[in-house]
Amino acid sequence: MLTFIRTHLAWKVFLSYGVVILVGLAVLVTATSLTLPGAVERHLAVMNAMMTGNKMIGSIQSLQTELSSNYQAAVTEALSLAMTADLIAAIIASLIISRQVVGPVQRMMKMSHRIAEGEYGERLNISGMVQSNQLDELDQLALSFNQMADKLDKTETMRRQLIGDVTHELRTPLSAIKGYMEGLMDGVLPATPETYQQVHAEADRLQKLVIDLQELSRVEAGAFLLHLEPISPNRLIENVLGYLSPQFEEKNIVLERNLEADIPEVMADKDRIIQVLINLVGNALQYTPAGGKVTLTASKVRSEAVIAVADTGIGISPEHLPYIFNRFYRADKSRTRASGSSGIGLTIAQALVKAHHGRMWAESPGEGKGSTFYFTLPIAEKNR
Repeated sequence: MLTFIRTHLAWKVFLSYGVVILVGLAVLVTATSLTLPGAVERHLAVMNAMMTGNKMIGSIQSLQTELSSNYQAAVTEALSLAMTADLIAAIIASLIISRQVVGPVQRMMKMSHRIAEGEYGERLNISGMVQSNQLDELDQLALSFNQMADKLDKTETMRRQLIGDVTHELRTPLSAIKGYMEGLMDGVLPATPETYQQVHAEADRLQKLVIDLQELSRVEAGAFLLHLEPISPNRLIENVLGYLSPQFEEKNIVLERNLEADIPEVMADKDRIIQVLINLVGNALQYTPAGGKVTLTASKVRSEAVIAVADTGIGISPEHLPYIFNRFYRADKSRTRASGSSGIGLTIAQALVKAHHGRMWAESPGEGKGSTFYFTLPIAEKNR
């Protein structure tokens, strides 16, 4: 019962009014018991003086009337004093209890104003026990408020990091193009097809980065439509392999497939999932040396189809593994930049898979030991 009361604000408010009533009753009874005897004695003394000073004592009936009148006056006086004390005590108790309810709301209001001004560092104190979930509605609201502030803080940090990363990525090809053009104007570099080819390559890299950024912006904002339809995962994989097989043969890398037969159809946008597969298989091709192997597998696990792309390439160290889906993150910066990769392909791929209500993750034993990228797609309802 104590835990139930502690975790429900309505009960706390109800009990707070009960406390005020009990305090009022206690003060009323105490004040009455303290003031009533004195009041009665004073009124009896007045009545006695009146009777003593009167030579002609009235009848017993008049004495009873006088006694009743003075007793009522004494009780009225005692109750007046007790009610005054009760009112003061109730006001004090109400102020103390209301501060316990209104105080957190006021602190939350002040903090929301600071967050609106861009200050994300402060957090609300939570009086309950978070680990045991013994939180009332105000504590739950404060916890949600703190979680919102954390997310806003992380979003602001990511925004600043994104601006810095984009600036850095744009600076590199622009600096190269500017250097080539200055060399051509000063006559330091010869105006040969090779020089123009270098300038064109840097401009092409810059254009690819801008296209990837536009795609990332649309994907993360959800500003695209998925044309979902039942489709075989094996057929998607075969389409991608047919497209990329010549590149594997040219680089002398073995391309294998291990596909379960009769995998149920999944609900997917064909073009978007092919985009995801091309990204993963292309990365495996890029980071696997000649003589290596890339294997694609597909299987059904409960109500999902699990697709994996495994390679025997450079691998990923454990400290880099949690961050490889972050924007512009590169486990091998020099190798990736030299290849012209923008560093956001995996971010786009993961966002597309999430839009399909799937998951994407990576595993690797370590550097030089290859890596495996997995993603899931929900099985079509009719095939479950």
